[in-house]
Amino acid sequence: MIPVSYYLALSAILFTTGMFGVLIRRNALVVFMSIELMLNAANLSLVAFSRLYQTFHGQIFVFFIMAVAAAEVAVGLALIVTIFRSKQSIDLDQMNSLKG
Repeated sequence: MIPVSYYLALSAILFTTGMFGVLIRRNALVVFMSIELMLNAANLSLVAFSRLYQTFHGQIFVFFIMAVAAAEVAVGLALIVTIFRSKQSIDLDQMNSLKG
């Protein structure tokens, strides 16, 4: 059996990779994928703790997080496609039309 600490270490590595992707990259698609990577890292840690404590509460919570992430993907990709159609670019530095 693999110890829970290995899952938590992998989750921390995935989360920091996603965090650096959000902070460093300027492409909207890469930022969007980095946010999804951070969500999946949090899901992995919830499942690891669920396994550690022998309950299904973490796994049920992960199911709801994945449902919200699916809705986020649909809305986020629709926004990215709409912005690309109007600006012909998905560079985050050029997107200032939402600044009120």
